Amino acid sequence: MTQQNPPTIFRDVRPMGGDPVDLVVVDGVVAESAPVGGAEVVDCGGRIALPTLVDAHIHPDKTSWGEPWQSRRPAKGIAELGEQDAAFFRNCPSPVADRAERLMGHAVTRGTRAMRAHADIAPAYGLDGLHGVREAARRLEHALDVRVVAFPQHGVRRAPGTDALLEEALRTGVADLVGGIDPEGFDDDLDGQLDLVFGLADRYRVGVDIHLHDSGSVGSRTIWAIIERTRALDMGGNVAVSHAFGVTPAAGDFEAVAAGLGEAGVALTTVAPDPSRVLPVARLREHGVRVGVGSDGVRDSWSPFGDADMLHRAHLLARALRARLDEQLSDAFLTAAHDGAALVDLPRADFAVGAPADFLLVDGECLPQVVVDLPPRHAVVRAGRVVAREGRLL
Repeated sequence: MTQQNPPTIFRDVRPMGGDPVDLVVVDGVVAESAPVGGAEVVDCGGRIALPTLVDAHIHPDKTSWGEPWQSRRPAKGIAELGEQDAAFFRNCPSPVADRAERLMGHAVTRGTRAMRAHADIAPAYGLDGLHGVREAARRLEHALDVRVVAFPQHGVRRAPGTDALLEEALRTGVADLVGGIDPEGFDDDLDGQLDLVFGLADRYRVGVDIHLHDSGSVGSRTIWAIIERTRALDMGGNVAVSHAFGVTPAAGDFEAVAAGLGEAGVALTTVAPDPSRVLPVARLREHGVRVGVGSDGVRDSWSPFGDADMLHRAHLLARALRARLDEQLSDAFLTAAHDGAALVDLPRADFAVGAPADFLLVDGECLPQVVVDLPPRHAVVRAGRVVAREGRLL
């Protein structure tokens, strides 16, 4: 959202690592020149300005960020991990809103401008986690755009009553999108879950974002079922599949699936877990498929790792894609910045006149070097206003 802030001149700044300029911002967007009269001046000291990034897939309701260390127990699959999520939810003294705000605020200080936040809904929680993430988003709305997904982590058929909770989340407006999870491989109800999710999305005019960890024939069947429903309901541009581990060049039907996704307007998101499961961003882009990048879980029951730092995630994406050339390193960053923005319906922060003045400042030589070296964020700017400096929210 564009904010009405005083005109600001960011002096001696290097957009995208180019030559130093004085960047003028008026009413939260890049302008050709400052209006007559006073303007605030921010000395950038020759630092590089880069677009702030979009976390297209994160679970802030699950996090233990800022809590005492949580030891994890063995788990054999999604169901047992979900049970540990529920146990942590019951036993953690800090409410979801506080934990989520800590994590989401930290993400802002590292250069995140927006996120798609998945919040679990299930009979074990009701809508408490969803309301907590929504409250955290409200507290940070000056610095961060948040789209909240009602996510049935425990399944729909496997957790009776979840269907009613999904509808309540959409009817009351607390969720912006409706989610799903492995309709066949986990929930054992491919058509039932997808008919419910897409039916709710159509009724309440919201987007869809489905976790799909399944690969092989199950994953392929599910992808095609999602494509068919997206086409039938004319929902192109409003449907995403998260993880999509089965969409790899090694899959026999990769070209057909990629073409189908692109034609239907179904986006994908990756968390760049490793070279074997990362999405082939460049090849998917050739078919018109948008690919966002996300953090996934951060210090939760599933994993002790994660930091909600999307520059770090762009670094991981580049490594997983075995980037070596400058353009490959830069593309990993721009995927997280510009492709992520498109996925959550935000304009590009590309420093063009009229573009949102959302950027981060770092010391460095050029964008590829920044992706590799991960320098500290000197400052983060939102709509022309400095919202974080030296790792601290202002």
